[in-house]
Amino acid sequence: MASAGTKRPARGATAGAALRPARGATAGAALWVLPPLAALALVLLYPLALVVRQTVSPEDGGASLAPYVQVFAEASFHEALTTTVLIAVGATAGALLLGLTLSLVIAFVPFPGGKALSRFIDVFLAFPSFLITLALLFLYGTVGVANGLWTDLTGAPHGPLDFLHTPWGVLLAEVTYFTPFVMRPLLAAFSQVETGQLEAAAALGARPGRIVRTVILPEALPALAAGGSLVLVLCLNEFGIVLFTGAKGVVTLPTLVYTKAILDGDYTGACVVAVVNIVLSVALYVLYRTLISRTGMSRTGMSRTGMSRSGVSRSEVSRMGVGSGPCPGGASPHAGA
Repeated sequence: MASAGTKRPARGATAGAALRPARGATAGAALWVLPPLAALALVLLYPLALVVRQTVSPEDGGASLAPYVQVFAEASFHEALTTTVLIAVGATAGALLLGLTLSLVIAFVPFPGGKALSRFIDVFLAFPSFLITLALLFLYGTVGVANGLWTDLTGAPHGPLDFLHTPWGVLLAEVTYFTPFVMRPLLAAFSQVETGQLEAAAALGARPGRIVRTVILPEALPALAAGGSLVLVLCLNEFGIVLFTGAKGVVTLPTLVYTKAILDGDYTGACVVAVVNIVLSVALYVLYRTLISRTGMSRTGMSRTGMSRSGVSRSEVSRMGVGSGPCPGGASPHAGA
């Protein structure tokens, strides 16, 4: 108990003294954050702002949206936009299908060299895109190995393969190059799947296809969405593959930027096409974040309804359609705890 002569500090004074160090710490943290933000603005935001400014600065001076109207009215822009979207969607679908198949084999089918192949995928991600394109030209080009074997065997003047200079060649090169970008997150997700779930599903009589659909794929959906979104954005901005395949009839948005800026000297038009490409990429990124958040919410809801990571829940068993037969040990598959 305080003596009569002792004065207690006022409550407001105590609270103010407690808040002063916290405010000082916040101000110090803000000072440390300012240099990285300034560097980021200088390196990234300032060049981007210059590009956007150029799009509203026609050659006759002033500020106008006339460059956008002019570029949007060009048939070459419409063709490039359509080609870019079609090739990006097709390459993403092919990479998802091939990457999912290969990842399932590597992760769940034991074979010699599986671990080495999984590690090679990490190395493959560091390869430049033009290297894969050159390899495909060496194999399937007009003077490649496949056509050379055909001409040696049949005596024909030229081989039957001549598709690398077409959109199909660009599509094949992009699927080949971007498939590992899908496989890497999928393999990481498959490594987290509990073997107890797979063993319980197999013991209940579920076939491999049903196990993949009901046990493995739900765990891999976020990784599949992440890999697919990444590949789609990369395909929209891919330039080297289109250039090295020599597909002169395939004009995408990045190649149109190059043509307008370097060959035609139309820097304003090139900046307009670049801004359109940026907007598409940002929109896809927002869509990717939305899909990931919704997938995470649905996975959380499934876990709250009793989904166990150490085994297969009764709802999964009923979805597998294996509840008609007896379980190991003579117990009914619907006999719950």
